[in-house]
This record gives sequence, C-alpha cells and structure tokens, in this order.
Amino acid sequence: MAKEIERKFRIRDESWQAEAEPPKAFRQFYLAVGPERSIRVRIVGDSAAWLTAKFGRTPVRDEFEYPIPLADACEMENFAVGAVILKQRHIVSHGGYHYEVDVFSGALQGLVLAELETPDTVPDDRLPRWLGAEITGDSRYSNAMLALNGRPDAT
Repeated sequence: MAKEIERKFRIRDESWQAEAEPPKAFRQFYLAVGPERSIRVRIVGDSAAWLTAKFGRTPVRDEFEYPIPLADACEMENFAVGAVILKQRHIVSHGGYHYEVDVFSGALQGLVLAELETPDTVPDDRLPRWLGAEITGDSRYSNAMLALNGRPDAT
C-alpha cells in the first residue's frame, strides 16, 4: 500500500508545455464511487490496464493498484458509473518533482489540471509559476466527480 500526498491545481498558462514529455493517452472509468472511496479502471494507450482502489480524503489517501488484463478492463467498461474520462497525460519535471498535467477531451474538453503526488509536502515557493489556483480538496475536480458530474465550470 502506498500513501500519497496529492495536490491538484488549475493551469495558469501554457508555459508548462515547453518542458513536457510526450503524452500518454488515458481512458478511465469508475466501477464504484462512495464517500472517501473509489474503484477505478485505467487503460493506458491500447496496451495496459490497472485497477485502483483509493480510500480516504485528499491530500493523504491509501491507494492500492494492480495490473489487470486489457481484455478484462475493456469488458469492465460496460459497468462504468458515470462518463468515461478521456485525457492526455503529460509529465513535467520541475524542482525535482514530477507534475502530471492532464489535458481532457470528450465531455471534459478544455479542462487542463495538474497533480503533484509526493511522499512529502512541497512548499508553495517551490511550485512552478505555470500552476494556477490550487483545487486540492475541491471534490468537484476529482476524477470520480468529473465522471459523475462533468466539468464544474460548465454550468
């Protein structure tokens, strides 16, 4: 079991793109969502899939992740709760940390969010300038709530 400190941000501008690694395509969906818990399937490209269970509230949660056969993951999509999330994930390194910048498509088109998952707390003055408002703890921006409710700023 891994513990993580997870912080999430809106993006201020596109300057992150200059340092970004090539993206990976993600398709993910939820099999169960409840208070302080979720079960997710994530398919990366057309080659790998994982089943993830998360428990607790951000910023610190318990997470269990297991590889599963791609064919099983594709079949499980029939049992998705809410919408399937489509996104391109870019890894951007800054100050010794790796930020995951997700550029959403489909129903979440136009939404761009960054996550920082670390075992330690990163002081605000060490964060990159391209990060916008911190939305850590704003449940509307969790992937589970995005799947269930869509973009928070779409209404």
